Amino acid sequence: MQILKGLYQVGGDLNGVTWAGVDAGYEDGNTYVLEAPDGLLLFDCGCGDTLDQIYDNMRYWNLAPEDIKACILTHPHFDHTAGAHFLKVRGVPLWAHANTADAMRAGDERCCGYLYHKVYTPCEVDYELQDGDRINVLGIDIEVMHLPGHSMGCTAYFFDYEGKRIVVSGDVIGTLLAGDFGWSGSIDFDKSIYMESLKRFARIDTDMMLPGHGMIYFHKPRRRVEQALNSALMEWR
Repeated sequence: MQILKGLYQVGGDLNGVTWAGVDAGYEDGNTYVLEAPDGLLLFDCGCGDTLDQIYDNMRYWNLAPEDIKACILTHPHFDHTAGAHFLKVRGVPLWAHANTADAMRAGDERCCGYLYHKVYTPCEVDYELQDGDRINVLGIDIEVMHLPGHSMGCTAYFFDYEGKRIVVSGDVIGTLLAGDFGWSGSIDFDKSIYMESLKRFARIDTDMMLPGHGMIYFHKPRRRVEQALNSALMEWR
């Protein structure tokens, strides 16, 4: 699904871009691909079982999977990163916050394989990030914001593209279909830390938000973040 010229959603089963055995489910997080100046850049890579579907979706838009040169990960959960070890086999470098990198390296309960009754294959991240880092990946300048709570590794990525300020938010924000927050069953879910992350995120204006599941926010995504913060203040204090 084309989002902007050169920016696509190529995975995600909640809105049927991929299918992981459950209709409109949360088995496979959203995967996005950007035609960067120096190659194709993935944001998250799904549950692994849908990687061939992701590749087929890319080919429809004349994007060769062989041109994937980097993958940036939002947090370690199975539905977002279990495909990462397949990318590693192909020599694709992985970028993630240090907490996410540690969880993926261990492949432990922080990756939530138990939720899907599957075993997470541990995977080494090539470039570990910290809050506030400014990185250039394949010619795209990206700002890193660590927003823990849904998991301790949750990270949002901001970049400018086609005249718009875009954020890839992972599961920091829930979907309009099922609540304001990311799933609360994580081993390292923390309400108080999550609320502080939402307060911080709600101060920032963007033009478009690419979430971890479901629908893209094409207009005034800050309003959606403020809505989630408002719910957290009412429910969690």
